[in-house]
Amino acid sequence: MRTSFGRWLVSPWRRSLTAALAGTLPVFAFPAPSLWWFAYVALVPWMLLVRSAPTGRRAAADGWAGGLGFMLAVHHWLLPELHVFTVLIAGLLGVLWAPWGALVRRFLAGSPSAGRGAAALVVVPSGWLAIELVRSWQGLGGPWGMLGASQWQVAPALRLASVGGVWLLSFLVVALNVAVTLLVSVRAARVPAVAGLVATAAVTSGAWVWAPRPQTDGQVRIAVVQPGLIGGTDSGLRRFDREEQLTRALAGRRVDLIVWGESSVGFDLGQRPDLARRIAALSRETGSDVLVNVDARRSDRPGIYKSSVLVGPDGPTGERYDKMRLVPFGEYIPARSLLGWATSVGKAAAEDRRRGTEQVVMDVGHGLRIGPLVCFETAFPDMSRNLARDGAGVLLAQSSTSTFQHSWAPEQHASLAALRAAETGRSMVHATLTGVSAVYGPDGQRIGPWLGTGASTARVYDVPTARGTTPFVRFGDWPVFAALFVLAATGAVEGARSLRPRRAAREEAFVRPARTVRASPARPGR
Repeated sequence: MRTSFGRWLVSPWRRSLTAALAGTLPVFAFPAPSLWWFAYVALVPWMLLVRSAPTGRRAAADGWAGGLGFMLAVHHWLLPELHVFTVLIAGLLGVLWAPWGALVRRFLAGSPSAGRGAAALVVVPSGWLAIELVRSWQGLGGPWGMLGASQWQVAPALRLASVGGVWLLSFLVVALNVAVTLLVSVRAARVPAVAGLVATAAVTSGAWVWAPRPQTDGQVRIAVVQPGLIGGTDSGLRRFDREEQLTRALAGRRVDLIVWGESSVGFDLGQRPDLARRIAALSRETGSDVLVNVDARRSDRPGIYKSSVLVGPDGPTGERYDKMRLVPFGEYIPARSLLGWATSVGKAAAEDRRRGTEQVVMDVGHGLRIGPLVCFETAFPDMSRNLARDGAGVLLAQSSTSTFQHSWAPEQHASLAALRAAETGRSMVHATLTGVSAVYGPDGQRIGPWLGTGASTARVYDVPTARGTTPFVRFGDWPVFAALFVLAATGAVEGARSLRPRRAAREEAFVRPARTVRASPARPGR
């Protein structure tokens, strides 16, 4: 006998709406709510719905609808800028969860055996990891909202990140959700579900003990200059004046480096030597190099670049990094000839920014080498890993989320630096124009208070430097490769199983006529 909720789900549209709503639940594990523990059960309603699907096709549709809900929730702050285009993008990316829906039904539907339930603890998280791998491609929006990133403030999880990066955290979070789903819905699979929970706890505890801790070998004093939200006409020059004022107040503080946020200078310093001289004067007054971020049309090459530029007492030092990975629609429009109409329905980029060609490690003196990243790039684990391998002692991000000042985006963005610090065993400074600015030590733990979106100030942080190499820096994205291997092996096994009935049917069809022929002569004698 169907329940009233079961009758509600009979309608495909109602079922899709329910799946979409279930897909939005994980967003509450991310900042600003930061209910990190909710991530361990947030997928359960979605998976319970998918496993009840009457067919594999319906399960795929439930996966797509839930994926749409998830992507729309973690990017909801884009709605005021891209409007309906945000929903379209979420719908397209939601397709990635259609195969995952079919996979969930295959391993969790009905009353799976203990063996199939145990396999689900590995296969279903591997499918989720494959989705995160595909959507991490910059052209599809990048790895914003990876499920493991919700664990940015959990010390044992940060230790695990040093072993397998955010990928390992995502795998384990999904595995916990699968275990809970089995516990509440499949009596026969409760033993492997409990075993999975115990194994996850054991792995986490083992990582706490075994995972190498970064060895701190000193500290540097880094100042973050956050001018705050400045609008109106001539905002670029007025922001520069405010940054200059805040920086001058750092004189006598014995800082080793001063950092301004993304787009802190809206003019090319080659075309505005007066601004370059003013920054150089600040460097002389404070006794520190100043890392600014220039967002302007270059004087030495065509196009607009976003560039981290180091300025010393004598002017620009020649150390420069051009942003490589740009924000889709915010800084460029993919396939502009086809999607250029996005500029008419939202605030998409009117002109594509140009890309840099390689990452750079800068030597700023005092024995300090920094690895700069610009805004969106902090979402990519491989970029901070490359900088650590190239010898960066401190990771440094220049960012601006002023467009999304009153949304969850600034907190979400600032939290990513904790993962990057833990993965690489290097402290990370996240400096913004308008907040949230934050600093994390080499273990991913926060150093000092965040500078919120209402702050206009300069703050000095004592930032630890560390040595040594984490397993993630050494071995890279090994959880992803392991997940792909699991999926390939699962496909081979399932394919072999599907061939067996067909082979048996062919053999039966071949043998049955022969039995009939042998029996025919005996009938007249009966």
